[in-house]
Amino acid sequence: MRRSELIAAGAALLGGPDGPALTVRAVCKAAGLTERYFYESFADRDEFVRAVYDDVCARAMATLSSATTARDAVERFVKLMVDDPTLGRVLLLAPAVEPVLTRSGADWMPSFIELLQRKLTRITEPAMQAMVATGLIGALTALFTAYLDGRLNVGREQFIDYCVDLLLNRVSSY
Repeated sequence: MRRSELIAAGAALLGGPDGPALTVRAVCKAAGLTERYFYESFADRDEFVRAVYDDVCARAMATLSSATTARDAVERFVKLMVDDPTLGRVLLLAPAVEPVLTRSGADWMPSFIELLQRKLTRITEPAMQAMVATGLIGALTALFTAYLDGRLNVGREQFIDYCVDLLLNRVSSY
């Protein structure tokens, strides 16, 4: 219970609109817990930051895994990452500014690629599946990052339509 409270507070701080403001003291204050409870669950700040990131990645994977169509996947991902931009910033922006997450982001990327690759059932050749999935994950990551950053001045439906179109058109060309 306390661990989940700390993780939730950490996500709010790591994905805050002004960027990561994550110290042990700040997390404990936000969770309403003492540092003793923090150190019962985590060895140090770095382990904690990785745990917060892993929690958000696991939520994203669960959201995407349960999708039945490309549109469903994009809509679910937008709901999770854009409707709660804190989570989107943790997943997509925090690894660029939080050094401990550089490796964690790289560790999670193959899981997202593999998930998409399994959904590309129209493409039967494994190497082509891997290349298409890798390219699509890269493109979608860049799109969602720009959207969360406010660098794409488009409406929600236009953004979703574009992402779905990207997925469907790339796959249908094989």
